[in-house]
Amino acid sequence: MVNKGSKKKKKRASMACNAATPVFPVTVSTLVCATCCKYKLGKPKMRCRFFHMYSVPPKEQKPDGVSCNGLGIYDSNHYACLLQTLIDKRDLRQGNLLHAHFIITGIIKDNSFYGLKLATMYALSGSMEDARQLFDKMPQRSASLWNVMIRGYACNGQGEETLRLYYQMQDTGVQPDRYTFPFVLKACAALLDLQRGRDIHRDIVRFRLQSDAYVGTALVDMYGKCGSIEDARELFDKMPKTGITSWNAMIAGYTQNGFAEEALELFLRMQQSKVMPNVITIVSVLPACAHLGDPQQVKDIHDYVVINGFDSDVSVGNSLVAMYAKCGDIETARNIFDKMCKRTVVSWNAMVAGYQQNGYSNEALNLFHEMQASNVIPNRVTVVSVLPACADMGDLQLGKDIHENIVRDRFDSDANVLCSLIAMYSKCGSVEVARQIFDSMSTRDVVIWNAMIAGYTQSGHANEALRVFCQMRVANIKSDSITMLGVIPACAQSAALQQGKVMHAYIMRSGFELGVAVGTALIDMYAKCGRIRVARQLFDKMPKRNLITWSTMIAGYGTHGQGEDALALFQNMQQTSIKPDHITFTSVLCACSYAGLVDEGWQFFESMTRDYSIAPRLCHYGCMVDLLGRAGYLNEAHDFIEAMPVKPNASVWGSLLSACRIHGNIELGEKVAEHLFDLDPEDAGNYVLLFNIYAAAGKWDDAAKVRTAMKDRGLKKTPGSTLIEVNNKIHAFVVGDTRHPQSDQIYEMLEILERRMEDAGYVPDTKFILHNVEEEAKEHMLSVHSEKLAIAFGIISTRPGMPIQITKNLRVCGDCHTATKFISKIVRREIIVRDANRFHHFKDGICSCSDYW
Repeated sequence: MVNKGSKKKKKRASMACNAATPVFPVTVSTLVCATCCKYKLGKPKMRCRFFHMYSVPPKEQKPDGVSCNGLGIYDSNHYACLLQTLIDKRDLRQGNLLHAHFIITGIIKDNSFYGLKLATMYALSGSMEDARQLFDKMPQRSASLWNVMIRGYACNGQGEETLRLYYQMQDTGVQPDRYTFPFVLKACAALLDLQRGRDIHRDIVRFRLQSDAYVGTALVDMYGKCGSIEDARELFDKMPKTGITSWNAMIAGYTQNGFAEEALELFLRMQQSKVMPNVITIVSVLPACAHLGDPQQVKDIHDYVVINGFDSDVSVGNSLVAMYAKCGDIETARNIFDKMCKRTVVSWNAMVAGYQQNGYSNEALNLFHEMQASNVIPNRVTVVSVLPACADMGDLQLGKDIHENIVRDRFDSDANVLCSLIAMYSKCGSVEVARQIFDSMSTRDVVIWNAMIAGYTQSGHANEALRVFCQMRVANIKSDSITMLGVIPACAQSAALQQGKVMHAYIMRSGFELGVAVGTALIDMYAKCGRIRVARQLFDKMPKRNLITWSTMIAGYGTHGQGEDALALFQNMQQTSIKPDHITFTSVLCACSYAGLVDEGWQFFESMTRDYSIAPRLCHYGCMVDLLGRAGYLNEAHDFIEAMPVKPNASVWGSLLSACRIHGNIELGEKVAEHLFDLDPEDAGNYVLLFNIYAAAGKWDDAAKVRTAMKDRGLKKTPGSTLIEVNNKIHAFVVGDTRHPQSDQIYEMLEILERRMEDAGYVPDTKFILHNVEEEAKEHMLSVHSEKLAIAFGIISTRPGMPIQITKNLRVCGDCHTATKFISKIVRREIIVRDANRFHHFKDGICSCSDYW
């Protein structure tokens, strides 16, 4: 007779797991063995002796796993193998399930090894919260466990927590080792915390690990990333043995700190030392070549990459795209991008950023759409490149769409993304939305403050930019050079000379290094605030100047009508190693135009292509039209436009229409105006220019038709406003303004000036007033123009003999120009007027523009 119990045992034994049985997830809390759970013949609930659960594994799942023993029970070796598999695969889901099993069975309480492995799995999978909960519950914490946690925090970008844990580790009596310090130093590098990096260095010396190659390389990397490249090089040179990782760290340090020549020199020395470069080396060297911008060097390194087979690596391909884009060779960058066998999101980002940085914003947006169509998911870096392209193209709607995606993908906690959003909304004319984003942030670092200041400055809200800077100082946020690059242009924009001087003093007092960027901004500020001599003195004192510095100084001379000084400076520049670009030539041609240097302008225009291979752009054609038109060569200017290889825009035709106004050419003015009305029918300024041409010729019927056309289109002349700075405060005036606290004294001074001007022969020029009113009313309107109010306020508010400087948002009107000449002679003061086009220096009844502006 057969024993029923023994049959049952045999049946169960036959169902036991055999070798190589995979592990399947079935619920949120457990795993099951595939063979332990039979699902044939409609019998799904066979008990698994391993997990003590009833479950059915999905037939389609075939994940890798570790075998159990013949009885379906795992031993310690199998657990160890299973844990290592989960660590290698970063399999957080299955790791959670196995962790649950350990808790149920109580295994983890008696085995710190399993706790270490689970913590490693969580840390490497990015789940530091789970890792920390496990860590805090572990009764025994070895140095290895502390190292796992420190590594996890460092690799997940939590630098402060990394350092906090490092000090806790020592407080509990556990000594750091060679596996601790590299990740602690990584945290210091990520935080750019040089001081704490030095403190860690002292600990390394105390624990006698300074000769360890692993630790030494981490020190070199930390010093390089924290900007202390001299310390990095000193350590590198003292290392007893330098492997490929050490060389890479030093080369990357040089590249990241702008020492491109040193990076390339070390790259050559590395090969001479018979240390073969790897992919990381190449990725570190290529940006150095981009920084130098030497075409031959770029070609040589590209040939080296191809010959040694590095070009098949996707990260090298990405770096090649970025290198050519930074060198301005966007066509080659795109060719490399198109030929890449594999493209990651980094590849797309490099090409999108390349287009945007080289001024091809439309192409950047097209590529972004192509990226989305290719099912490549954009990341934070993509957003930071695409938003500036939206701003450049004025595509507010696309910017809003991207903003919605940012919120959906939870990128709105990233400072760089928020800065890009603030800049995009500001440049697209929605600075109020930018401010809402700024105000909604609970914490703001200097980068966010800088973005808001720059946003206000770039959108023309200079006073708001200065106000935010004051709020920033009240909030005890330490400003940096980027802050100054937002604040100084705001001073220039509002012609706030005194505030600009305060900023200059603040820079000197705060110990800022007067670098090229800040120095150039100060030169621009002094030039735009009417102090061209101070700008030149600062220019001469700068130890280093770049192309932008030279171009800014040349442009400053040009707007002040000092064309000969501008050309002399350009000749000095040509004697240096700095080559002019299209912006420099724009400054030079504008200087020729303002000074009436026609022959010189032609020579420079032809030199662009002949000597520098710079193809003229619309701005250069516009400068030439302005140059010819101002000098009275109206027909030549018109012929020049007709012969242009590119279609003229409203700016080019507008320059010719302004010239027709200056020289009273009605016939040509009418033709030019028709072009402008077709190109930009909503620009009221074009109608005003044509009205002035008719009014100057006494053709009142035609002038009235222009006024009627404006009215029918609902167009209004932009209201004129004038700013003047007195005692560090900006005062604004509009026509007929009576809101100023000293309004009574201002109008009293105006009456005195009017009587004295009439005695000197001044006659109000009413022909340019658009309104259909009586002559007496027109004269009154002229007498209360914003320029005159600001000048009168300057006279009563400053000491006799002091220069008076005002800023007008529009081109100064003909009557005010004449009146200011009289006033400068009467009060014996220099009056500096900056209008929308240029500077006018009035002195002794004469204007620097020679009455052509």
